Parts: sequence; structure tokens; C-alpha cells
Amino acid sequence: MQALLEAIATMPASQQAQRLFHGRGGLFPGCEHLSLDLYPPAVVLTSFAPLADEALHSVGEALQQRWQQLYPGEPLTWVYQCRALGAAETRLVQGSLPEPHTVQEDDARYQVHVLRGQNHGLFLDMAEGRRWVRQFIARQPEPERCKVLNLFAYTCAFSVAALQAGAGQVVNIDMSKAALASGQQNHRLNQLAGGQFWGHDIFSSWGKITRTGPYQLVIMDPPSYQKGSFVATKDYARLIKRLPDLLAPGGFALLCLNAPELPLAFLQDQMAELAPALEFIEQVANPAIFADVSPDRALKVLAYRMPS
Repeated sequence: MQALLEAIATMPASQQAQRLFHGRGGLFPGCEHLSLDLYPPAVVLTSFAPLADEALHSVGEALQQRWQQLYPGEPLTWVYQCRALGAAETRLVQGSLPEPHTVQEDDARYQVHVLRGQNHGLFLDMAEGRRWVRQFIARQPEPERCKVLNLFAYTCAFSVAALQAGAGQVVNIDMSKAALASGQQNHRLNQLAGGQFWGHDIFSSWGKITRTGPYQLVIMDPPSYQKGSFVATKDYARLIKRLPDLLAPGGFALLCLNAPELPLAFLQDQMAELAPALEFIEQVANPAIFADVSPDRALKVLAYRMPS
């Protein structure tokens, strides 16, 4: 707990959504169950083990003291979520949340919901992945001609990044129509056109997906395990096999995997076996705050290129 309190005591003033403390990375012994996030104006504490009232009181006092140093006279809002038994129990400990609640990352705005469910609408660990997409689109000779396929789009944050950078079209696909509705709201928040939103089962829609291509960029960011829809150990291979048919000559694929139990080699070996024509370009670094004692446990984001 001491490492968390020290992080609170030095947390920066910021209007950007970001992680403030990442105990899950194993670099702070005794804090492996804890993380702290900033979704302005709210601070969100997440614990994967029950916290005693005394510990929560200490966190609240530390947050209050630092908040008044950073923002004198402004009220503190903080949320506690416990995921000790698999299901999330969430409560607003202090303050109030705006409705709708929108946050900023770089020049983009996103709608979030920190009191509902385990996924708040924006995955903070993928910030560098979104920046990679922006940079990829921006350096294309004719970005307006770029067509992007965003698989497992969730709330379409990758699409916002691509369209802000100048992409002409992004096809967002996700089984959850509610997530896509949030994605459409994110596009409206940023006054973006050029997004398509398909509430489809990807594995039943390859014909339509392929006919809409080819794509200059294909983004694959599936859940590691979602019963009834996707299990990485058996289903990621089904995605990789499709890449040669989806990509335009010289096009790029961005493969994402957030499964601590699966090493980097899981993706690399499957790419070598199932899509050998694609050339490995780089691994996208995670935000520094997400450093992990074992890099294989951390989020994996790999870029590959289709031959011209």
C-alpha cells in the first residue's frame, strides 16, 4: 500500500485520461492487486483483492491532500472498484461525476462510464497503439485514400485516432451493438465522418468484410477470453489466416493481445506459420506506467507489413 500512497503524493496535474499507478505489473511488492487511474475529473482505484476500510480511508486522505495541492478549492471525486470475486463491485466514494462523462487523450475526446462494469469505455494501456495508428495514417502519401478495418472495435477509439489523422474510411466491427453505439457517440464528440459500424459476428462475416477491402491497415484487438465469442488460444489463428486476403499490397496489420498467460511468441509463431508472407516491422511499446516485471505478461502490440 505504501507504494500506492507515494504515487498519489506525487501524481501530476493533468486533464488527460491516464494510469497513475500500476501495481499489476509486479514492480511494487505487496501492491500487485492495485491500480489507480485518472478519468478526469475522477480518480478510480481498482483492487483485485478486498481492501479494509482502514486502507480505503488512507487512500481517501492521500487523494484529498494531493488534490487540494493540485487543484485548490476544487472538490475531489474518486471511485473504488473491487474485482476480488470476478464480478466488479463499484461505488462512488466521494464527489460527483459529470453526465455524460467525457475524457481527453491527446486531441481526442471519449465517453466513459466508470461506475458501470469492468471496462470503462477507453483502455488506457492502448494509448501508444492509438498514437501508432495516428502516425501511420499521417505518414501515408494520400491518407484520405486509406481504408482501415477495425476488428473487435469496442467503442471505436482506434477509429477516432485514424480518422483524426486523415484516414478516409474506417470499418468498425463488433458483436456488441451497445459498444458500437458508444463508438458512434465518440465519433460525434470529435465531429468525425467516415466511420462505418457493423454489429456483426466477425467469423460469420468474412465475405462482406473481404468484399469491402482491401485495407491499408487492419487492426485486431480481440478479448483474450470471451465465452461464446472468442478464445485467443484457438481463435486468434483464424484471424491471422485471413490477413493476406484483407490487406492491400504494402498494407499493415496491427495485432494486439492482452493475455498475461500468453507470451509474445504466441503471436510471432502463429504469424510465421499462418501468414509467412507478412514481414514483422516492430513491437509497439506500452505506456511507461504499464511496465511489467515480465514483459511477456504485458500487453503485446505487433506491427506487420504485407509485401508491395
